[in-house]
Amino acid sequence: MAKKIRLNIFTPDRMVYSENVNMVIARATNGDLGICPGHAPSITSLEIWSLRIIKDEGEQQLLLCGGFMEVRPKKITVLASCAETPEEIDIRRANAAKERTALRLKGDIDARRAEFTRKRAALRLKVSQSNKP
Repeated sequence: MAKKIRLNIFTPDRMVYSENVNMVIARATNGDLGICPGHAPSITSLEIWSLRIIKDEGEQQLLLCGGFMEVRPKKITVLASCAETPEEIDIRRANAAKERTALRLKGDIDARRAEFTRKRAALRLKVSQSNKP
């Protein structure tokens, strides 16, 4: 049996995920990180991106809306402002948000907020398709 590392993902509302995994791939603010059991301790901030979780059964993705990750040799803790599994993503809502923000970006109305919303909507669509055959 391969070595495992515990992954716990929390949002302000709930514990989203808690399982032993083989590897985690995250998008930190300074680039992508691959974390395996025995990884050196670290703390990093996370981008709005999908978190890739590698297990014996295959790969799964979760949407993260930014946050922080603490890595220890036997445990990864993610604190995210929001996290969604592919099953929780409302595809119709994500498409509507993506279209809405594209119009806002054209009008340069609160471009930073619109870009955040656009990125989250696009990732929702990507992650929602990640576990489908």
